[in-house]
Order: sequence, then C-alpha cells, then structure tokens
Amino acid sequence: MATDTAVGAGNSTAKFGRIALILAALIAIAAIGVAIFKSRGGDSAAAKPSAAAAIAGGDAQAGDVDSMIGKLEARLKTNPEDAAGWSLLGRSFMVTERYAEAATAYDRATKLAPDNVENWSAKGEALVYAAGDKVPPDAIAAFNTALQKDPKDARARYYLGVEKYYRGDKQGAVDTWLVLLKESPPGADWEQGLRERITDVAAEAKIDIKDQLAAIRPAAPLPSTATDAIPGPTRGQMGAATKLPPGQQEAMVNQMVDGLEARLKANPRDEAGWIRLMRSRMVLGEEAKAATALQAALAAFGNDSATQTRLRASAQQLGITGA
Repeated sequence: MATDTAVGAGNSTAKFGRIALILAALIAIAAIGVAIFKSRGGDSAAAKPSAAAAIAGGDAQAGDVDSMIGKLEARLKTNPEDAAGWSLLGRSFMVTERYAEAATAYDRATKLAPDNVENWSAKGEALVYAAGDKVPPDAIAAFNTALQKDPKDARARYYLGVEKYYRGDKQGAVDTWLVLLKESPPGADWEQGLRERITDVAAEAKIDIKDQLAAIRPAAPLPSTATDAIPGPTRGQMGAATKLPPGQQEAMVNQMVDGLEARLKANPRDEAGWIRLMRSRMVLGEEAKAATALQAALAAFGNDSATQTRLRASAQQLGITGA
C-alpha cells in the first residue's frame, strides 16, 4: 500500500477500502468461487435450502460471477425473507463493484436480521464505496448501529476513523486506529494493512507514533506458507478462477477454507474468523464441519458468555443444526 501525501480523488476509497475489505471477511467472497466450481460438477452435498446455499448448489450452468448473482437474485424473488441470501448478494455486489446495489441488499438484510452486526457494518461500507471520497451520514448511522450492538466491531471502528480523516481530523483518525490495532487479536487478517494505514496517515500529518506502535506489539511476521497466506481471493483471482479446470477451482476454494481453519487453530480467539469459517463450510455444503467449527469456537471462548451468545446467533442464522 503506497504512502500518499494526500488522499487523491478517485483512489482514496480504494486505498482505505483495501483494509476494510479484509475486515469484511477472509472468505466473504468465496461463495461465488464455490458456485463457480460447483456449477461445473462439484460435489453434490446440500446445505440448508436458503438462497446462500442454492447459489452454491449443483444446478447452476454458467461459469461467471454475473450469472451466479443473477441466480441468487432470482431465488431471492421467491424467498425474499432470506436474510443470509441478501447478505450474500451484498457481498457479491461488492466484489463486482456494484456498490449502490450492495448497500440496498445489505439494507434489506438489516431489516430481516436487525441484530446481525456484520450486516450493519457491511451496509455502511457499501455506502462509503458508493459515495466515493467521503463517509456519508447514512453510512455513519449504520456504523453507529453496529457499534451499539457490538462495540468491538472492527470494520465500523475502522471506518469511523476514516470519517475523521476526511473531516481533516488526522490525529483523531490515527488515535482511533491505534486503539483498534491494540484491541485486535494478534495476527488478525487486517493487522498489517491497518499498521500501514496508521503509518501512512501519521507520516502525512507529521504525527510521531513510533512509541505508541512499539507499545502495542511487534508487527506479525509475514506468512511463510501457502496455507498461512494473507487472504484472498481478489476480484482478479476470482476472474482467473473461472478459467481453471473444475478440480483446480475446487482445490483453490478448499485451500482458502482449510487455511482459515489452520489459522484459527493457531489463534482461536478470533470471533470473526470462526464466523467466516462456519459460513464457508455451510456454503460448501459441509454442515458437519460447520457444526464442528461452532463447537471449537465456543470452546475457544469458554469464559466469555457474550461472545458465545453471538457465535450461536450467527450459527443459527447460517442454519447450523444444534446451534
């Protein structure tokens, strides 16, 4: 991520968004990749009969992202009360840079599942992307709602720092992000990108943060193996995936999900990571593995009843049996 002396029109949203998309989810866009390879003859295991599961089912014929989105939209017309489906549609629109449509989809998800924190912060993010170089009032309202429900929501906290930056309060932005960095789990998906953003803005505003960064913790080491790699796929990688043979597509998605599971075993105190893993397993049709992930997550937060409650609520929304 390059260091800028100013946030230029046309690229600042993308620059800030690079971190926020990582905050959004490691496997948030994997559902589309799963749909691609399953549409070419992937396994036939069935998840719960929701729009999110249907898009990953074996009945799709097209191999492109737009076709997958179209099929999901069609299913939502027949099942408009599927909150998980609207959330998946929002993520799909984000991947394809249809930000206003993503905001609309997430808005529908928040109305159907108003206690789902991720939908609120994702709605705010989509509104930021749609607005360009600013954080509009409706995005701020969405982020504040997310934080009312979960004061630790990383994406909402990050973007409220971005809003301070755009108002010219660079010190406030840096301070907000430093607190977020300090409270993020070691090795969190967004840690490196957040450090870079803090460093860039501090340099731009001539703010000395060396001691503050050092007091938090050393930067996490760079990944050394494929399964430890920083998250993907990017939109370009998803485009490339459509050109791979079905077996390679399946291997690509499974490697991402298995890599996430491996990271969670090494760093189990990652609530958002467990939710991403459960969602990914359900989209893959691996309900038993999703249930196993839930139990592992609950065990990791055995002394934290509030987090356990949120994990169970997320599992219930995903349709995991016994949640």
